Amino acid sequence: MKSSPAHIDIIFIDLMDVQASFTYDVFLNFRGADTRFGFTGFLYKALSDRGIRTFIDDEELQRGFGVTPSIWKAIEESRIFIIIFSTNYAFSSFCLDELTLILGRYMENGRVVLPVFYHVDPSVIRHGTGSYGDALATHEERFMKDSEERLERWRTSLNKAANLSGYHFSGYIC
Repeated sequence: MKSSPAHIDIIFIDLMDVQASFTYDVFLNFRGADTRFGFTGFLYKALSDRGIRTFIDDEELQRGFGVTPSIWKAIEESRIFIIIFSTNYAFSSFCLDELTLILGRYMENGRVVLPVFYHVDPSVIRHGTGSYGDALATHEERFMKDSEERLERWRTSLNKAANLSGYHFSGYIC
């Protein structure tokens, strides 16, 4: 789906009309090294400038140890989830754990999940090819047989998310 700023405004206006007791309107799920100081940073600023309460993780949060209690709480207290898939997203076990939590618990509870495919085609995510296949193979080696269920949950979550209607960005945003 191609998007324009006006189209995004309409989505958020409609969603914000349904008020609930959420701490955050939007939770951003992204790979920091890929997009924090570019696309995600600009998106965060644009949302915040419009008064949309947006959760973005602190770059000092500890990585690689699963979803922290503060992230878990932010997910529970968020109305909308924007998942920014980038080339190296799947190399982060932290991102994959967040994604699994978001899709597993909250899509069914009336929350909204909007994927953004930033320089990555959804079919690469859906089929586990390219950098996504490489990332899953790396995780498989890293975790060996200890986490087969976890790896399968990640594959399922990636496939579900890649099948959602989302936004495709292939242009360059510094």
